[in-house]
Amino acid sequence: MAKVSMELIQQLREQTSMGMMDCKKALEESEGNMERAVELLRKKGAKVAAKRGENATSAGLVHAYIHPGGNVGVLIELNCETDFVARNETFKQLATDLGMHIAALSPLYLSPEQVDATYLEKETKLMREQLADEGKKGDFIEKIIEGKVNKLYSDVCLLQQKFVKNDKVTVDEVIKELVGKFGENIKIRRFSRFQIGL
Repeated sequence: MAKVSMELIQQLREQTSMGMMDCKKALEESEGNMERAVELLRKKGAKVAAKRGENATSAGLVHAYIHPGGNVGVLIELNCETDFVARNETFKQLATDLGMHIAALSPLYLSPEQVDATYLEKETKLMREQLADEGKKGDFIEKIIEGKVNKLYSDVCLLQQKFVKNDKVTVDEVIKELVGKFGENIKIRRFSRFQIGL
């Protein structure tokens, strides 16, 4: 493992909000490669999220975000396991960032499991008709539809969307990073987006 400078560790810490020791280990393991170290920290967050996924999230906050201009507003309930994390500035910043994301990208649902069956049926029917008009046949249509439905989920489901502040990761991955940092479960329980005239 390579020896890394405090400056590099601090830089990674500012970029990821992870602890100093976690940043140091990731940089040593990646031999000072910043991109690889970020990826290692993301994987660590995903592992912690998998372990903590069933833990009750009875603390948290309800956050209101009003987009500049006052035409769009978002209410979001973000849950965690303890008041200690709920009062943390990084957790509060996540709530603000998620509010901004929802205001900008207008997700309709939280996750694929919550997509309305009628909406999904209507969309897949349209997809089938378009593919049939293009001359596609049978099993080929079903394979294409599977891909199109996954694309639809990444457009309309908050957790599947590319994060507005970093389009290299999804909202779900951003949350898992914080789960890794805090070592406790974090979940978006619900959200509502309000827009003038809609």
